[in-house]
Amino acid sequence: MATPIVRRNDSQPSQSKTPTKVNSLPLVTRRLAAWTVEMTLVVASGCIPFGLGAYVNSRSDINRLPLNPVLVVTERAIARPLALPVSYGIRNVAWPTNYLWMLALIAPVTLSWWQLYLLAKTGSTLPKRWFGVRVVNEQGKAPGLGGAIAREGIGRWSVPVSIAYILWRYSFAFPNLGLFTFLAVLMVLGESIALPSRQGRRALHDWLAGTEAIDAKRPNGRGALAKTNEPEAPAAATEATLAPITAGETKFPTLWRQVRQNSNLTLFVVTLASMTAVLAALIGTQIYIQKQQNQRETTQVNSQKFLELVKQLSPNSGASLEERQSTILAMGGLNDAQSIQFLADLLVNETNPVLLNSIQQALTTVGIPAIPELKNKNQFLGNELQSAAPQERELWQKRLQLNQQTINKILNVYSGKINGLDLTRTTLSQTSTTGNSSFNLVLENIDLSGLKLKSADLNQASFKGSRFRSVGEDGRWDTFDDAIADLTQVQMKQANLTDANLSRVLLTGSDLSRATLNRANLESARLIGANLSSAQLVGADLQGAVLENASLTGADLGDAKLNEANLYAARLGRVIAIGTQLSFANLSKTDWQGADLSGAYLDRANLSNANLSTSRLTGAVLRSAQLENADLRNADLSFADLRGANVAGADFKDTILAPSKQDPADQFVQTPDTGTVSAVVKGVDFSQAKNLDTKQLAYICTQGGIHPRCP
Repeated sequence: MATPIVRRNDSQPSQSKTPTKVNSLPLVTRRLAAWTVEMTLVVASGCIPFGLGAYVNSRSDINRLPLNPVLVVTERAIARPLALPVSYGIRNVAWPTNYLWMLALIAPVTLSWWQLYLLAKTGSTLPKRWFGVRVVNEQGKAPGLGGAIAREGIGRWSVPVSIAYILWRYSFAFPNLGLFTFLAVLMVLGESIALPSRQGRRALHDWLAGTEAIDAKRPNGRGALAKTNEPEAPAAATEATLAPITAGETKFPTLWRQVRQNSNLTLFVVTLASMTAVLAALIGTQIYIQKQQNQRETTQVNSQKFLELVKQLSPNSGASLEERQSTILAMGGLNDAQSIQFLADLLVNETNPVLLNSIQQALTTVGIPAIPELKNKNQFLGNELQSAAPQERELWQKRLQLNQQTINKILNVYSGKINGLDLTRTTLSQTSTTGNSSFNLVLENIDLSGLKLKSADLNQASFKGSRFRSVGEDGRWDTFDDAIADLTQVQMKQANLTDANLSRVLLTGSDLSRATLNRANLESARLIGANLSSAQLVGADLQGAVLENASLTGADLGDAKLNEANLYAARLGRVIAIGTQLSFANLSKTDWQGADLSGAYLDRANLSNANLSTSRLTGAVLRSAQLENADLRNADLSFADLRGANVAGADFKDTILAPSKQDPADQFVQTPDTGTVSAVVKGVDFSQAKNLDTKQLAYICTQGGIHPRCP
């Protein structure tokens, strides 16, 4: 007796009584809608916590902590292929930001794998279930984990995004990230749109995985051929549709099946590839062996020449001064490790001025390869100088100066070719305590990009007009391979860096006290904890620079640009900041006590919990600035524009609000155009401000300010 076939129709209780609007849409539309919802959920799960973290970091007064190492590694891994600039070194963020950004990293990954798991086990993610879409393999079952990874990871994302990346990377659009994003989205969408109008035409990801998207609401809706408006199929047809499809009945052959069907062609391709690989390995091995043999022969010849030259330089050789000079210069031409070490040692021990000059010339001829050995000798001589007896200090100073002069010459001669050169902890400053030192490091108007000078002593050095950053191999600025110098914890007291390019350079913990940085480019530089006390920064560009916990006490910031800079908890007492641009800067917890900010632009700056007591803010622009809990005691705010500012909790004890007659001596200070005096505090809410006296309240009320005691 035949088993009766139960038909499903819309009148059965298991189905909704009336078809929903969603299920009436074409399958292609529902597939696209389900995919859009899936992507929206993944993107939102990352963007929302990331945005919250960025906001908290820019507006919060919470103590800073180093960025989580996992986030640092992730940032660098993303930045390299996308040619994004990366700031190395310590980055301090508010502690909630660390957690929010970790959530922004974990949430999309977790959600993606969860959707992939649902797709592998059930054939539908939640969005696909909402839109009545199901993914099945050739047997009509869920695709499984392997099929889901092949479908989503390889077919839907890896292949189209890789093609988009190659087109972008080697086109005029590089490194425009917006164009790459557009191209990647276009490729993914183009690959994902199936063409159901003809049997056997599917998207690439379905073809690779041997899967198919079907209408989950219709038992006979296999494949893209299903239509919501076709009549109900006969019972026998329905039963046949629901039956599993055997391997011989497969309509859409997978890549593996095509390989099996064309076994001869596949065998030929594999054989040809194997022979090519074996031949390439043989040729490569032969080239490597020949190269090693040539190197051994060259090393042996150089060793023989080196021994002959050393004999000529021995005291018993009887060679004349001219012959010894020629021998030293010839040794510099060998350019091998043993000759470099010999010359560096000879520079320390030789006393004849003529021969010392020849040694320096020989080492300069060697060039960059001589730097590591000279660096070792520099550190040795520096240690010996510190521990030397007073009567021996002059001798060690002279030896160190010769070493410093040689390094200075090499850096000048090989400007622009020193990317990655390591001079960590070298002493390149004046070391004489008597003031008779003849050495002064001068590296002006040269390219020092990529030079590593961590903890180096560069006090009183001159770098006027020099460049510490340049483009990398791609020839474009602000990309991952930019050559950027590392000046972390460097000593540069009284150094001259006028007009120098220090953009994005690492200066964390560096000492630049009393340095001259007028018109220097320090855009996006990292100056965390740096000492810039009494430094000259007139007209310097510090836009986007990070100066957290830095000391700028007594510095001159006149006309400097610090837009969007981060000066969290920086010390700026007695700073001269006349006309300085600080718009959108993070100045939370900064100390400006006694500073002159006349005519400064502080619009939309975050000055919450800042100490502005006894500071001069005459004519400053503070529109929409955040001044919560700021200390404004005895500050001069005459002619300052406070429209839109938040002054909740700010302390106005003895603060000057009413404009007074301007001192003729101060007429060089240009005050901004505020229209009329009544516009200075118009609309500003002083309800939660602290310590307002009667005179201040009278001025606020008459000039359009807001306070409960105003009539």
